Amino acid sequence: MAQREARVPNVDLAPDIRDNLGTRRIPPLRPSLFPDAGVSVQTLTSSRRPEGLVDVLLVNPPTEDGGIWIRSQHRVGRRSRENMIWPQVELAQMAALLAPDYKVEIIDANAERMGWPEFKKLLEEKRPKYYLTQVTAPTLQNDMYGVFLAKSLGARTMAFGTHVTPMTLETMRPFPALDFVLRGEPEITLRELLDRLEDKTPSDPRVRKMLAETSHLQTRRMGKEVISDRFPVPAEESPFASILGLAWRRGDEIVINPDRPFIPDLNDLPIPLHELLPLDKQRMPMIKGPFTFIVTSRGCPAGCKYCIKHVTYQNTVRVRSAENIVEELEYLKRLGIHNIHMYADLFTVNRDHVVELCNLIIERGLKIRWTCNSRVDYVDEEMLRLMGQAGCWMISWGIESANEMILKRARKGYKKEQAFLALRWAKAAGIKNWGYFIIGLPGETEESIRETIDYAKELPLDIALFHIAAPYPGTPFFYEVVENNWFRPGTKWEEVDMDQSTVLDYENLTAEQLEYWQRRATWEWSMRPGPIFTFLKGLNSWAGFKSAMSVGWQMLQFARG
Repeated sequence: MAQREARVPNVDLAPDIRDNLGTRRIPPLRPSLFPDAGVSVQTLTSSRRPEGLVDVLLVNPPTEDGGIWIRSQHRVGRRSRENMIWPQVELAQMAALLAPDYKVEIIDANAERMGWPEFKKLLEEKRPKYYLTQVTAPTLQNDMYGVFLAKSLGARTMAFGTHVTPMTLETMRPFPALDFVLRGEPEITLRELLDRLEDKTPSDPRVRKMLAETSHLQTRRMGKEVISDRFPVPAEESPFASILGLAWRRGDEIVINPDRPFIPDLNDLPIPLHELLPLDKQRMPMIKGPFTFIVTSRGCPAGCKYCIKHVTYQNTVRVRSAENIVEELEYLKRLGIHNIHMYADLFTVNRDHVVELCNLIIERGLKIRWTCNSRVDYVDEEMLRLMGQAGCWMISWGIESANEMILKRARKGYKKEQAFLALRWAKAAGIKNWGYFIIGLPGETEESIRETIDYAKELPLDIALFHIAAPYPGTPFFYEVVENNWFRPGTKWEEVDMDQSTVLDYENLTAEQLEYWQRRATWEWSMRPGPIFTFLKGLNSWAGFKSAMSVGWQMLQFARG
């Protein structure tokens, strides 16, 4: 009846006004029925992918500020004040585990200096079926933007790294676009997850061996009690329920499966597909031309409370054989790479291993220049001399502090005199020294910081970097900070950055004081004849000039605050 009335023209109006359609009565309220246009345009979104596109895209995403950032499976995320382009060798390692069974590509947006608009366009071209990203604490929201973009294109999204392993729920809850977290050592979990989704079996027998060796539930002793792992969801309920090391979504619930055992023998890992990385873009201070990493071992037996390496590998130590490492060196030589960083949590963890590797490099006549890290209490004069003969030209040392009370409290555990001795032996062997220091470890005072700055000036160092202590989630230092309420109120994960700011407020040292002392240490150490001469030597090529000027400017800006 109401609809009939709405169609009747108002005859009381003059004909010229009645022609105005706005004089008609407003129709009555109808039931809602909204359009579903997505049914017609599925090819534009996620439901159907054209053939031939990439299966798995392994990503080091762009950075928020356009600067160079370091992200790594093993370590922290931080802005690289020294302009080091950190090779994404862990992505190349995972690519080697997936190929040739999957079509894999790597995007290192950081090395390519790619911004988000360009990355977004590339992502739309690639349309990956699976998207795996590096994630670190100070880049968390930025990294999750890439996950969001990939998810919007229909990809299943995965993350790994030293933040998402100890903060799995806290990462997946606020970022629903993230489908999976690969906790701990990610390689075999990734492979098993993809095989489960694609119904495939690895063609490489070494990968099948590693899958078999790492697919059992573990037992561990907690005091007098022996605890056995158990899956929280029956295997028949989901294909993800029995994959160790995986966190996944079950409706609104986030399920964390038991941890996956470590890979027993690193020699089973196929050689990383370095050729998928932008080798010509990877740079390191004082190196002319491209360089890359070789992972020689995983894990470190030391118990430093602040070290995030233990989150991924705890205190286990596994080394690759010298033969296996040299095989990768020869492979890189064929790719034209002669500058290598022996990337390990502690390269000199085993003396026999170092000696065997150096002797093999010398016997094979490999003309490479390489760098590594070490501790001052894990070297001797004879071994350093052999390392120099085998091509080692720089060692980065974690010296941290001059104050032995602070070193002891941080469980660093070396004597000051050992640092002088080790660095002098290295110098005598023709090896340069790069020292890392940490301002603001528990127990720090302005007097102890002064002591560390003076100590850094006395040591025979070629480069020095001063960081502020950062309580990364999962480290003993993190729990100590939480227990003592040393976090600044309102701290965000993006602010847990050891490079240019701090989230710590001690009773005797505020965050502003720590930042002041970090800048002062950088200024005092750098503005001396020796470091300035080292800087000037970096100007001997156009690339070196640009890098040295950039580093020098950043250092100057940073030190002046």
